[in-house]
Amino acid sequence: MLFWILFFCLMGGVGGVAAAASVLALREELRRSLLPLLLSYATGTLLGAAFLGLLPESLERAAPMAVSVTILVGILLFFLLEKLVIWHHCHAEICHSEICEVHGHAGPLILIGGALHHFVDGFVIAAAFLTSFPLGVAAALAVFAHEIPQEVGDFAILLDSGYPTRKAFFYNLLSALAILPGALIGYAYLEDMQAVVPYVLALSVASFIYIAMADLVPDLHRHVALSATRWQLLLMSAGIGSIAIFHLIGLG
Repeated sequence: MLFWILFFCLMGGVGGVAAAASVLALREELRRSLLPLLLSYATGTLLGAAFLGLLPESLERAAPMAVSVTILVGILLFFLLEKLVIWHHCHAEICHSEICEVHGHAGPLILIGGALHHFVDGFVIAAAFLTSFPLGVAAALAVFAHEIPQEVGDFAILLDSGYPTRKAFFYNLLSALAILPGALIGYAYLEDMQAVVPYVLALSVASFIYIAMADLVPDLHRHVALSATRWQLLLMSAGIGSIAIFHLIGLG
């Protein structure tokens, strides 16, 4: 059973990253022109994953007030984490673009948030397999399905943060491997870990909301033309919709 849990975790988590990595194979000129569009899509997938997947699941497992407090604390923690990353790159008291350049501050956040999400996915797949083998396979397929659009967005964020294509793939793959310790811990300590799951989910919600609203939306607001705004709304809606569809498939 442990072999099948790990096998389907790799297929669901790492397979999703590999499938989404096709964006890295595009020519650099084409990738640069698509990047603003992908960032809009990424914003939608982050918000969709947070509000349509992780948050409802967390609220089903813990008291709403406890979940809300965890999300608030998580947002503050990610604010401090991002501040530390900025301080590392810029030592001026007020960091202006003409004084120093700050690149990659969204990159570490998306990797940490993604690792938390993958960890929970591994836990969920292990729990499903321990309930029944068909349920475990269904859970792994659902993870694979909803990871593809989300990972496409993650790659867009990493590229926009200044990561070279190889590093973007490597770090995203490393983040996805967090699904394995999640599965192992779920397999070994499923009953003992049940109480912790909703709070790990809530921290993932906090990371996705913070990245979308603090890092991506301000970048989208730099493009003020009406045509750009139409495309942004359309692609954000597409990102939310793709997450919603894959969650419905998973529920089905």
